[in-house]
Amino acid sequence: MSAVRTPRTDSPEAPAAPLDTTSAWSRWANHHRKWLFAAPAMAFVAVLIIFPVAWTGYLSLTDAEGSVRAESEFIGVQNYLDVLTDTDRFWPAVWRTVLFTGVVLFFEVVLGMAIALLLWRPFRGEKWVRVAILLPLVATPVAVGMMWRLIFDPNIGMANQLLGWIGIGPQPWLAGQHSALPTTMFIDIWQWTPMVVLILLAGLTSLSDEPQEAARIDGASSWQRFRHVTLPLLMPTVIVAILLRGIDALKTFDILYATKGRGGGSFHEVETLNVYAYGLSFDYNDYGVSSTVLIIFFLIIIGVMWALTYRKKGLGR
Repeated sequence: MSAVRTPRTDSPEAPAAPLDTTSAWSRWANHHRKWLFAAPAMAFVAVLIIFPVAWTGYLSLTDAEGSVRAESEFIGVQNYLDVLTDTDRFWPAVWRTVLFTGVVLFFEVVLGMAIALLLWRPFRGEKWVRVAILLPLVATPVAVGMMWRLIFDPNIGMANQLLGWIGIGPQPWLAGQHSALPTTMFIDIWQWTPMVVLILLAGLTSLSDEPQEAARIDGASSWQRFRHVTLPLLMPTVIVAILLRGIDALKTFDILYATKGRGGGSFHEVETLNVYAYGLSFDYNDYGVSSTVLIIFFLIIIGVMWALTYRKKGLGR
């Protein structure tokens, strides 16, 4: 009788299956996809924005001057103390920056709102009027500054010739110590009001007609409909226009430099913080103080952005 053979139970175990690394990577990438998609943009911001700001902040803490390759010493906040106590150039430049921004922003928003309301409803020749209004945006600010510099020339400019035809004497315009800043404000308003018109017109076009019709049926006048219906609904768009144009007006440089040159004129009559910092860097090679002015200016812009953004969020609630 033959013996029954039983299977061996002491055979070695089969090796475990290798970890599917591809599947694990896919799950991880899918879980963090929003960060992976944003990574290139974040790297771009880090390289082109964060590094220059950090380097400027470092230079503001040194006595760097003369040459970018020259050795500099760390002096802490001494540059900030010197700048913040400078009543000859820094604080007048701050005042001109605030005044320039406030005046041009007020007129650009008011005029932009008025023109946008006129273009809101269709009329004959609407397309040609829109093209004509947008023409100032076509030219660069430097070209616009040079054009108006010729127009406002006290001797051969067209502006004084037109005033002479109506019996008004010649005006200094850009050549005057007290008239130069208002003249540059006018140039900026002329060029950038169309941008505000575009933003507000886009906001008006997106509004529903039902609130307007309801107010009209209730007997509201045009001013009452604008004040109590159109303006509250358009206010978020107005804040966006103020935010974009306000920050751009704070940083205005090209028009001022094209019309008045270095230092904002012989008496620094149009010298804003941008023009002041440019002169410190490229006219006097004082990179430490210039970086200090730019950092302070940067903090001012950040503060304005935060205030307007907070205001916009409050309106959206």
